[in-house]
Amino acid sequence: MDTLPTTSSKSERRTGRSKTAQTSKSSLVMAFFSCVAWLYVAGRLWQDAENRTLLATLLKQNSAQRSKVITVEDKLMVLGCKDLERRIVEAEMDLTLAKSQGFLKGQSQKSGSSDRKFLAVIGVYTGFGSKLRRNVARGSWMPKGDALKKLEERGVVIRFVIGRSANRGDSLDRNIDEENRSTKDFLILEGHEEAQEELPKKAKIFFSTAVQNWDADFYVKVDDSIDIDLEGLIELLNRRRGQDGAYIGCMKSGEVISEEGKAWYEPDWWKFGDEKSYFRHAAGSLVIISKNLAQYININSVSLKTYAYDDTSLGSWMMGIQATYIDDIRLCCSSLSQDKVCSLA
Repeated sequence: MDTLPTTSSKSERRTGRSKTAQTSKSSLVMAFFSCVAWLYVAGRLWQDAENRTLLATLLKQNSAQRSKVITVEDKLMVLGCKDLERRIVEAEMDLTLAKSQGFLKGQSQKSGSSDRKFLAVIGVYTGFGSKLRRNVARGSWMPKGDALKKLEERGVVIRFVIGRSANRGDSLDRNIDEENRSTKDFLILEGHEEAQEELPKKAKIFFSTAVQNWDADFYVKVDDSIDIDLEGLIELLNRRRGQDGAYIGCMKSGEVISEEGKAWYEPDWWKFGDEKSYFRHAAGSLVIISKNLAQYININSVSLKTYAYDDTSLGSWMMGIQATYIDDIRLCCSSLSQDKVCSLA
């Protein structure tokens, strides 16, 4: 009976020493991990401090090197002058309008061909393979040599209009240059590549070039496959002289072809609505525009959208401005009208 307490006391002493040892080990482990965590946090704080110091140094250097010039946009942004910004936009629009109407001081629409005022500049669209058509025109309605110069004295300029070959300086270009040296009746568009798919761009370049080279009341585009009653056309233009914003031709509309591979296919067919019908425009065989419309094309040629064909492209440009549409049946070259001024050659 006396040995039982003695045995129990030894067991308790061993258990107590074991628990004390385990507690000491746990405390050491926790202290170790605490030291590691503290070192990690201290390292990150030190690194962040170095990064901030480095960024502040770089910012100070960049600020010292940055230009002190403040642009108009920066000033507007800082000051919040929305009203001033609106006035600037309105002034730019007014300036563009003044340019299109020829009111800009010092603006010259002539580039040395002549200082005279002409009634009309007639551009006859032609191509590299159309020499026979050009000869037919020269033998029928279009004057040659001295007669062409005398016509200019009456105020009418006529030129065959052509661009350059895709392979600049090849035999196609050389043949045109040689023909022009002989006939002196070409307007060569140096910046235009002559190709069927480039005809809408040719319209922009032709009107822009013509209005810069000659100061005329009207600018006329006609195909080399058309025969012209020149005196009848001159009479028609004389009657319209002084009429600004005139867009004259055989007005038409028509179906927009949306199936690729078909004749007259229009890649932008989806822009013309569910009915797929073109807006009203002058037929491309013969079209006339007044001086201020030609100036508008010249000034805005970079931003003017072109479609698959030159007549619809020109018609789209006329829709957005104050153009006066003049539908003249005498300019319907394929009609049976007796007093028409053009016909299919």
